[in-house]
Amino acid sequence: MKATIRGTEIYFDVAGMHVEPQGKELIEKPVLFLIHGGPGGNHIHFKYDSTKLQKYAQLIFIDQRGCGWSKKTKKSDYTLKNNIEDIEALRKYLGLKRICVLGISYGGMVAQGYAIKYSKYIDKLILVVTAPSYHFIEEARNNLKKIGTPQQVAVCDKFLWNGNFTNDKEVDHYFEIMDPLYLYNYKKKKRKKLSPKKTNLKQLKNIWSYDVLNAGFSDFLHHFNFVSKLKKITCPTLILAGQNDWVCSPNQSRIMAHHIKNSKLKIFRKCGHGLTSDANKKYIKEISLFLTKENGLRKR
Repeated sequence: MKATIRGTEIYFDVAGMHVEPQGKELIEKPVLFLIHGGPGGNHIHFKYDSTKLQKYAQLIFIDQRGCGWSKKTKKSDYTLKNNIEDIEALRKYLGLKRICVLGISYGGMVAQGYAIKYSKYIDKLILVVTAPSYHFIEEARNNLKKIGTPQQVAVCDKFLWNGNFTNDKEVDHYFEIMDPLYLYNYKKKKRKKLSPKKTNLKQLKNIWSYDVLNAGFSDFLHHFNFVSKLKKITCPTLILAGQNDWVCSPNQSRIMAHHIKNSKLKIFRKCGHGLTSDANKKYIKEISLFLTKENGLRKR
């Protein structure tokens, strides 16, 4: 499904019912927007690691502009500001008064920006392996120097830090080199390689859009900073981090937890940036408890 909003087309998909019969009662579940990482990723991984959450919320999977099956536009459109405004536009398009938001990695940065600006429309916020400012890049580079191989340091210097990818093969090569650091249990849980076979799926040639990835690491990821504004987030907030995450380290999550007063921080041991894979059962459990906590599911 595609929504025509703000001069572009945003792809979204839905899992689970909003109003669900349970015995003789109708239960109204929250609507949860899932915001993928990158910049440049897409929603597909959520369908592998997060669909169990549809028991507790209606899930709205979203491809950010220029990503996945959303419309490709000019590179100047790929900004953090546009990603934030697209979430608000999609909320209006779907006729939703209030939503919950889950953001992973870069998606967590989008989620923070949305919660800061549009707090009156958000019930609960979930931030997973993310960071509140550009300072995460310097920390990640230092972490990589300590734990990375010479080949891993070199591939990040060549492609990632300044957004220098030129084709899909270079993105694939990057992840072949870097996945052992992204996934704590790399040997057991290698990244899934997707090969769409049906004609209407072939437009998704790669799990990543390198133009969007480049836009982030060559520009806005180097100067965004939400830290001083995090106090504006007043909704219940769950923050999940991986103890072994070299990209968005637990230090970044501690900063968010310190400034977001109504927040809970959970750091998973033996877990990297690929938290949803490394600690999937714990990830589902923490979020399901968080979504049903306090007010619980509303009866209609």
